[in-house]
Amino acid sequence: MRRFVIGSVLLLSTVLSAQQSGLTSAQIEKPATTSWPTFNGDYSGRRYSTLTKINASNVKHLSVAWIYDLPAGGGIVKATPLLVTGILYFSTPDHAYAVEARTGRELWHYTWTKNRGGMHIGNRGVAILGESVFFVTPDCNLVSLDIKTGREQWFKEVCSLEMMYFGSAAPVVVKDRLIVGVSGDDLDQPAYLDARSPETGDLIWRWYVTPQTKDDPGIETWPNLDMAKHGGGMTWQPVTYDPELNLVYVTTGNPQPVVAYANREGANLFTASIVALNADTGKMAWYFQASPHDTHDWDATQTPVLFDGVINGQPRKLMAQASRNGKFFVLDRATGRSIVSTEFIKTNWSFDRRDERGQPIPNPEKRPQIAGALVTPNQGGATNWFSPTFSPQTGLFYVNATRAFSVWYIYDPSDNPMGWGGTDRGGYAEQGQLKAIDFKTGEIRWSIPRYGGNSGLLSTAGNVIFGSAASGIGAYNATTGSPLWNSRIGGVTNGPITYELDGQQYVVAAAGSRFVAFVLNE
Repeated sequence: MRRFVIGSVLLLSTVLSAQQSGLTSAQIEKPATTSWPTFNGDYSGRRYSTLTKINASNVKHLSVAWIYDLPAGGGIVKATPLLVTGILYFSTPDHAYAVEARTGRELWHYTWTKNRGGMHIGNRGVAILGESVFFVTPDCNLVSLDIKTGREQWFKEVCSLEMMYFGSAAPVVVKDRLIVGVSGDDLDQPAYLDARSPETGDLIWRWYVTPQTKDDPGIETWPNLDMAKHGGGMTWQPVTYDPELNLVYVTTGNPQPVVAYANREGANLFTASIVALNADTGKMAWYFQASPHDTHDWDATQTPVLFDGVINGQPRKLMAQASRNGKFFVLDRATGRSIVSTEFIKTNWSFDRRDERGQPIPNPEKRPQIAGALVTPNQGGATNWFSPTFSPQTGLFYVNATRAFSVWYIYDPSDNPMGWGGTDRGGYAEQGQLKAIDFKTGEIRWSIPRYGGNSGLLSTAGNVIFGSAASGIGAYNATTGSPLWNSRIGGVTNGPITYELDGQQYVVAAAGSRFVAFVLNE
């Protein structure tokens, strides 16, 4: 742990100007193979690295290069660090950091001192453009920091703390704008996705998840406009982006009230959906609803992963999602048409058949009941916010999966329930697994028990998958799933990344309030 203190900003200033330089949107669109300049490494969400110095043959020789411990009060790290010009940038609620990527030496630490509250559930990370670092505070402020010093440049409120919104998602730079989502479902407020100016934070466009007027698309899936206007669908995960199609892919959260459903019959569009938006205008191009009429708080906010593949002999631009409800989808990302619609764990909440769009059809008997309904997956889901990965080398989609049961109850069946209007109990018969899925068919190629927590995943051209293991981080053969290495650093709480500096490849992961970097020791 290494820190240098100057006032309210922790700072090492002597070498920053020489080391740091502005990051352009073009560099994010086509990132250097040695860097990690945006949340998923690139716009695709694949979390795949072409680096091969660490591979399936030598990964067993990894050893700790450095450790960085957050200062007291820094919280748990859920953020993916960004690697730009030899420096790691990351965030926790109300804090942002710059750390030297070769040594773990802290360069600066910014604290948001104007905090008015908000849900400190976690912060997914920062965005970088030009000479600025951006992150969102729990009390709904988008903050711009000087990349060299960590000093505050401006802040802009992007949601209302008084209406029980909060900030947790990592902003994503798309072209000349920041794409920013919102969190919060306690007061039945409408969710939205913003495009904002990186110079001022001013709003460029806003897309509401649920209909806000009687003429908006999807209004027919709500009983009335008032319910739609308060319908939720929070946008609490970072987006992915296809520069050729100029489409931003946003995944949306659960409808509101979260569990009670008597006053919101219908599919409740565009909650629990994957939605493609024009990056310039915010206009919707298409949608696919992963959980129509979600009554189990499952959302559909899991990463929409973009890749190209051959389907029935034809090259296609594809998107895949392993959704929290246990379903696995492959879509044509230009049109939203369903190609594969199956499940990656055994579920019981929907019928075996799909609708004409390839969407699941919920079984009404598995809705929450006054007497209780036994449902799998449980409220935590078959997967959650932690990132999957896709390897173009193997053609496999990898996800940390969980099968468990909960009993779901309605405690307020009225037309005007208070709060969620229900709850779940238990995570019975829980089984964790790391799964590899064939995107062409949805077939599980291999599945191994997962004894550690739920981390994000990283795949590399070295035929290695990095993710959680018992009490730490592990490496697995990407082709077979065979365990190759592990280190007991504590439960991994973010998605590991990899980068190369001075010809040496690093793997970095967070465990609680600590970052650990690994290199080969051969």
